[in-house]
Amino acid sequence: MSLDAFSHPEEGVRPSRPEGLDARSAPRIRPEAIRAYDIRGVAGRDIDRAGAYWLGLSYATQARAAGLSRIGVGRDGRISSPSLEQALVWGLMDGGVRVERIGLGPTPMLGWAVREMGLDGAIMVTASHNPSHENGFKILLGEKRVHGAALKELVDGTCRKAVAGSSRRFSVVEAYVEALARAAKDMAPLKVVWDCGNGATGEVVERLAEKLPGEHHLLNTKIDGRFPAHHPDPAVAENLSQLAEAVIARGADIGVAFDGDGDRIGVVDARGRILWADQLILLLARDLLGRRPGASVVADVKCSKVLFDGVEQAGGRCALSPSGYVLVREAMEREGALLGGELSGHIFFADGWGGVDDAVFAAIQTFLAVSKMPGGLAEFRDSLPPSFATPELRIPCPEARKPEVVAEVAERLAAQGAVFDPKLGLRVESDDGWWLLRASGTEPKITCRCEALHPDGLDRLRATLREQLRLSGLEADV
Repeated sequence: MSLDAFSHPEEGVRPSRPEGLDARSAPRIRPEAIRAYDIRGVAGRDIDRAGAYWLGLSYATQARAAGLSRIGVGRDGRISSPSLEQALVWGLMDGGVRVERIGLGPTPMLGWAVREMGLDGAIMVTASHNPSHENGFKILLGEKRVHGAALKELVDGTCRKAVAGSSRRFSVVEAYVEALARAAKDMAPLKVVWDCGNGATGEVVERLAEKLPGEHHLLNTKIDGRFPAHHPDPAVAENLSQLAEAVIARGADIGVAFDGDGDRIGVVDARGRILWADQLILLLARDLLGRRPGASVVADVKCSKVLFDGVEQAGGRCALSPSGYVLVREAMEREGALLGGELSGHIFFADGWGGVDDAVFAAIQTFLAVSKMPGGLAEFRDSLPPSFATPELRIPCPEARKPEVVAEVAERLAAQGAVFDPKLGLRVESDDGWWLLRASGTEPKITCRCEALHPDGLDRLRATLREQLRLSGLEADV
């Protein structure tokens, strides 16, 4: 896409340099803020402006060494995001790169801008669905997420000031919304309720809803980093209660909700019932297989057996992946999959949208699939075979203890002769069904789930999981 398609009213205008911030500033990004796939921590304690500046300087040093020069920067609506973005941009400029600032908006909009503008990389200031007092960074080199050891090396890396770089402001919202609207051209006139949770999707959804057929009711579109309506995490049932009530009250066909930075989706049907992400992946997979027979799908280890069986029954192949953005993307590339997803609500589209997890695009794909269903989303949900499963359970656990707990449980299971694939986390199969335990890559928590063939089996699986947690010092009512 030509740059003429983008508005850049502040071209050549630099953000003001934060007072007292330069290459002599003592950086602060605490080691515990460096997660598996991004950086997240308490703003001002784990991550401060000097840390953001040094991150930008280190990134620019690595980028220039690799011959990369044009870097995008965006931010979410958290109270601390403007200050961190300003410091980050100055670090990038002092490192000698050209910064393209897209400003406030969802993470997938920045990823879209990287693809469409041909940028060499990007950094998003966001802590996604974490509490409002936290913040962090999601980092791309090219279109690949910087993660693991490379992320730590970036934080600890050598920084070199260079000939000053540049910065300019690009507004990509309208072009991004137009691209989303084009993707929805075959959508039926549905009645939809949208809940942005006061997160970064607000402006995008307001503009997009005006371009779509049907009737659209918008909740919590004002971007407010305090998240006054409810926490913006659609993987938690209580955060979807306002949406479910609005869908029923409005007589809507469907409701959709997004997390704080717009890369995870939640869905409810016309009766206000939650369609969990693995059920949504099955819906999208069936629609995909109607267009692309034999296509491959990837789902993470927390997803239900109903999904894997359903994809195979529809003529596709569903491969199992460890949880995590990078691991699911890698599995999709390895399998040649056109669709991937996680129980947390990340849905990845390689069929026409770059393989990224864009929740607003996922909503559009859901509308398109529902448009073809005479009985709507509720009929699809009714058609699913019975499943006795917990939602994703998140057990608080100190960051340093997470890998220790997983290792302790694995050692006990191995001694008992249990069969599991350590590459997939601790997903343990039994005659009753399966249960899973893994360390969260984004929070100081252990994530768990159980699924059984019948209620009694689920009770036994939960008791087994509870006992394993207790033996490692974690009391949880799972």
